[in-house]
Amino acid sequence: MDTRFVACLHTAPKDPMTERESAPPGALAEELHVSLPPTRLAAHHDAFSYRIIDSPLGDLLVARTPTGIARVAFAREGFSRVLESLTEHLHPRPVPARSSLDRAARAIDAYFAGTASTISLPIDLQLVTDFQRTVIDHLPSIGYGATASYAAVAAGVGRPGASNAVGVACRSNPLPIVMPCHRAVRSDGSLGAYVGGTEAKRVLLALEAS
Repeated sequence: MDTRFVACLHTAPKDPMTERESAPPGALAEELHVSLPPTRLAAHHDAFSYRIIDSPLGDLLVARTPTGIARVAFAREGFSRVLESLTEHLHPRPVPARSSLDRAARAIDAYFAGTASTISLPIDLQLVTDFQRTVIDHLPSIGYGATASYAAVAAGVGRPGASNAVGVACRSNPLPIVMPCHRAVRSDGSLGAYVGGTEAKRVLLALEAS
């Protein structure tokens, strides 16, 4: 898998959609890269690290804390904007990922290659609300290749009638793909909204169905 290492947040982020459309391959990684002095690295043992990973759905930004994977973001979300949010909610300065995200890269690669039906990684859910955590914890019970309606998920977490809230929780899931919110759909069988876009959701379901 082609991966590109990124070390720190760009100090003046561009518009995310323009950034993705106009930048040549590899330019985003260079634009986000600012090296931290070695003397600062040891002081940030509790910081998060991140890495941009290539996938069939385009670039994915994967961030981890010492606890586990805390964020998976699609390029359409705007990586600069995502990183700004992470520096507000996780740690003011990230540190170089180096090999700390190799396992995540391999697991995600195996999933897209169809050789693994689950992405088994330590996760950190500090970015979610209590209700959202209840929903996210339930998602893996929707089997690989299967789907469940938002209403069914709501009933499964003991909140019948909260299907709209479940839809919102899935749409704002900070760990798409890793925690399979793409398997939750509308009661009429339509896909519903997805943080990576409807087409990405369709691709993920088709991958699992095959």
